[in-house]
Amino acid sequence: MSSESPRPTFTELGVAVEITDALEALGIRHTFAIQEYTLPIALDGHDLIGQARTGMGKTYGFGVPLLDRVFDSADVEEIDGTPRALVIVPTRELAVQVGEDLQRAAVNLPLKVFTFYGGTPYEEQIDALETGVDVVVGTPGRLLDLSQRGALRLDKVAILVLDEADEMLDLGFLPDIEKIMRALTHKHQTMLFSATMPGPILTLARSFLDKPVHIRAESADSAATHATTRQIVFQAHRMDKEAVTARILQARGRGKTIIFARTKRTAAQVAEDLAARGFTVGSVHGDMGQPARERSLNAFRSGKIDILVATDVAARGIDIDDVTHVINYQTPDDPMTYVHRIGRTGRAGHTGTAVTLVGYDELLKWTAINTELNLGQPNPPQWFSTSPELYETLDIPEGASDRVGPATKVLGGGVTARAPRRRR
Repeated sequence: MSSESPRPTFTELGVAVEITDALEALGIRHTFAIQEYTLPIALDGHDLIGQARTGMGKTYGFGVPLLDRVFDSADVEEIDGTPRALVIVPTRELAVQVGEDLQRAAVNLPLKVFTFYGGTPYEEQIDALETGVDVVVGTPGRLLDLSQRGALRLDKVAILVLDEADEMLDLGFLPDIEKIMRALTHKHQTMLFSATMPGPILTLARSFLDKPVHIRAESADSAATHATTRQIVFQAHRMDKEAVTARILQARGRGKTIIFARTKRTAAQVAEDLAARGFTVGSVHGDMGQPARERSLNAFRSGKIDILVATDVAARGIDIDDVTHVINYQTPDDPMTYVHRIGRTGRAGHTGTAVTLVGYDELLKWTAINTELNLGQPNPPQWFSTSPELYETLDIPEGASDRVGPATKVLGGGVTARAPRRRR
């Protein structure tokens, strides 16, 4: 057992009892590093930049002080049904996740938390704003639309949070975010959270934050990937990748698993292949409508399916703590995509395994990732679905075969999930 003393509790850091009771009911008592460092500053109303890798407790790092201050802070106006806090996140999936996390923490508070994102009708969202919302969570495009329509009032927002700011930069949301931030002309607190700090994020911070405190939850030279994630990398022939993946999915101790593909077509095809081999599998990619994506994600969260095949953009913000394995079916295009992908496992104190299948035509991409992240694996070995090394390294039972049972149906749709639009 570690002799290290546990991190302080939320109660010890002065969080309102209504919130600490709600967290205790969820089994959350002690803080993570990012929470321990940000809470005292955030509760005092200071601007801050919080930097921590994905899966290290950022949501409650900003969510707990945000709820505490909206509920009971002298410098935040009494709630009256117009938003007091605004949380901007890059994707629909993350918006739903953050909204649910905040609702759970606010269960004992008289606060209304509501989540806004595109791909859904405006009517319900406008009705909610007319009825009254205290804490708004949403994606940049939809929040800007609602603001420009006059439905979302920003004049009484006391706390603004940008979560996963580096991902919003990747997805091209910076102009929308800047427009929203310029609309907040009155005094307010701003908290910016990001796993990495590229130049444009620092520029944004300097433009819109007032003397921010920059908090890193790890040392400046710490690795970009979690120490709790075991990284296994090998060369796999393109024609053998499906059989290799089927074997990996039979590893002892495998739980929820995310398989990443680079393209929508490959994601759909891999999901169809695994379903044909008898695995319970769902798919999340850009050719699927939002309801189908949410069905897949909810089934994965609940354990109805234990394998999710996803593309990078569709998987942004999948925030599930008990993923045991990530498989990079196709090598990522760049180092940060690799970090985001494998960050889906080894989260929140759990251990995880990340397996990367490097096709012979993907070696240059792997070389760039290995060099940039200093992973020490410049020459991955060549393994096949029949290689003893594959079975030994991943603890796959000797009798593992190509299929595990009768064919199943892909949840969320496979290759024919939605036909691509024709250009007129």
